[in-house]
Amino acid sequence: MGSLQSADERAWLENELIKFQQQLRNLSAEASNTERAKLELEIAEVFIGLDQLDGAWESARPLLELFINDSEFELAVRTCRVLYQADQELSIVALGQGCWLAVTYPINPTLSVEMLHNIVDETPDNSDGAAVAAMAAQYIADIRGDEHRENLMFLTTQIIAKVAKRHRNIEGEEMIKTWIEILELNDTDQLFERLAKIIDIMTADQWWFDRDELRAQLPVN
Repeated sequence: MGSLQSADERAWLENELIKFQQQLRNLSAEASNTERAKLELEIAEVFIGLDQLDGAWESARPLLELFINDSEFELAVRTCRVLYQADQELSIVALGQGCWLAVTYPINPTLSVEMLHNIVDETPDNSDGAAVAAMAAQYIADIRGDEHRENLMFLTTQIIAKVAKRHRNIEGEEMIKTWIEILELNDTDQLFERLAKIIDIMTADQWWFDRDELRAQLPVN
């Protein structure tokens, strides 16, 4: 990442790092753990931009449980994104957990779509997993997109077309529709059951939070 940056971009990131570190040092003793953690997450995200991947992981990893305990689920997903981008041994585990949170909770739809598209990038071309993740992303864009819906639907449609092309060399709107039907990707209940299985494989049963406890707190279980 760093090699693709201009000197101005890197200088801006370095200034952002100094700014957030100063804000963290200046926090009052009365500041909440969440306030402190938000700044630590900002620092971790800047570390990613500076290609300081070990530092990003070390800064972000302790934050996940704190954000979840405070029901700050969007911040928890941002934390998982940093842990995925940090390219460490457990980064795929972090991606799976972030995707579970991004689907389970109505957070920023752009972030949810981004997380699911990361599964597409990590999935072999001949696997159905990318198709499942791409269709799930479009479903999220459709029902949660709000003012971003049009842009997100366009983006997710493009990703589905890319996946169809690499999966079975399928092109064209009608052929893609047929491909979706053959793979039964238009059955929403089945789609998210399949996504759950993919996430379970990614996390390898190394969950950093209690999903059952979180499910029990949902308005509809």
